[in-house]
Amino acid sequence: MVRLEGQNAIELRNITKRFGSVVANDRICLSLKRGQILSLLGENGSGKTTLMNMLAGIYLPDEGEILADGKPITIRSPKDAFDHKIGMIHQHYKLVEVFTATQNIILGLKAKGGLNLAEANRKVQEICDRYGFEIDLKKKVYDMSVSEKQTVEIVKVLYRGADILILDEPTAVLTPQETDKLFAVMRNMKADGKALVIITHKLNEVMAISDEVAVLRKGKYIGTVKTAETSPQALTDMMVGHAVTLNIDRPQADELKKRLKIGNLTVKDKEGVKKLDDVSFEAFGGEILGVAGVAGSGQKELLEAIAGLQKLEHGSSILYIAPDGREQELYNLTPLDIIKKGILLSFVPEDRFGMGLVGGMNITDNIRLRTYRDGKLMLSDFAESKALAEKIVTDLEVVTPDINRTPLRRLSGGNVQKVLVGREISFNPTILMTAYAVRGLDINTSYAIYNLLTAQKMRGAAVIYVGEDLDVLLELCDRILVLCGGKVSGVVDAKNATKEEIGLLMTTVGGGKEATNEA
Repeated sequence: MVRLEGQNAIELRNITKRFGSVVANDRICLSLKRGQILSLLGENGSGKTTLMNMLAGIYLPDEGEILADGKPITIRSPKDAFDHKIGMIHQHYKLVEVFTATQNIILGLKAKGGLNLAEANRKVQEICDRYGFEIDLKKKVYDMSVSEKQTVEIVKVLYRGADILILDEPTAVLTPQETDKLFAVMRNMKADGKALVIITHKLNEVMAISDEVAVLRKGKYIGTVKTAETSPQALTDMMVGHAVTLNIDRPQADELKKRLKIGNLTVKDKEGVKKLDDVSFEAFGGEILGVAGVAGSGQKELLEAIAGLQKLEHGSSILYIAPDGREQELYNLTPLDIIKKGILLSFVPEDRFGMGLVGGMNITDNIRLRTYRDGKLMLSDFAESKALAEKIVTDLEVVTPDINRTPLRRLSGGNVQKVLVGREISFNPTILMTAYAVRGLDINTSYAIYNLLTAQKMRGAAVIYVGEDLDVLLELCDRILVLCGGKVSGVVDAKNATKEEIGLLMTTVGGGKEATNEA
């Protein structure tokens, strides 16, 4: 069959999907053309991933029909999706760590005459050369960077013949340089006649990569616009349903008070490799200290070390200065030790479910995780936790069927993050640390989080914000600490710094040893 660019590759007609009483997708009509990149935009919980999961064979629609090349089709499984040349690259990669790139790409496929790894390598390399992928096909997954793992996932669906690709938040954990490479590959696939859908919350990326933008709001289809004829502000208004201000306020606190003094902080992993190397800096109450760096530069280990979750090497120092002026050394204290000393430190970790919350528990019980060691009576504790849960749900507009019955894992990523951030700031911490607090969140939720962090700063808390969006770091933070290879490359004044300056520091190992600490 001749497939012409501009033809509808996929058409969705009145697609509806329900989960109990919740209508995730409500009679959605949407089309995707060949040789096109379509951005699918919407707030967290608007139904974007659910809709695409029906194309990928993860869910079956309750109502409506799917057409491929104008003909009705039924997709009951991922195999059915591949039979119709549809492949989805999910946020969480499904790779075997001990296998090579090629082994993962061909895993599960039957070959006539048995497996010929050399021939498979040749075919995979052809795909890489055709679209511009850069990957060592013999490299084991456990040695790969996040972007390399993503490359394997994309090549895997292409190897299986997909010409309709769905990418769910593909840039969430990529550096700006890695994002540029991915977009170059996507443009090559588009030029080859592929049809691509990208689910993303980053409006600058929507404007840079897509031809059209389809917007969902609360499970309903709002409309599709040509990217060249719209703007970030107009798209945001479509998503939210009313005008939203896309400005981050950065008020200045009347007084800065030193809360942390980090000295010669060194952390090694299990293999003895230094993840943090002689890191020193100060954090002040009344400011937001941003932390920037390419993936794997030690951001995660830095916050975990302060929170008592990493073993520190001899000579490291984490000095906490309390509001009353008393100083306490936190060297190798556990999180429980820190709590027992009465230090009000809150940590929003990168791994929401692995470290922050329990997916099988409801919102109220997840709130109680933070208080169960206080020694209160069970009924009193429950009543207070329930009241706090209700306050968080109301103040942060968390969408959930029930705070006491619905497991947290059934909520969208943005609603889960609201619960986690809301719980941590509800205890009025002296130090608030967040790791990628807005990763995967829609623009409206992201700005709500920014406002919460700024409110904590103005209350006098020392806020440490690890982020990957340099534009946000420059707007939100007062100072920015830059890490490269586990070392401090510099500390810059966010009001006067540029993206280019920070980008250079992010790639300068050991640069700027004597980092400035002017408040």
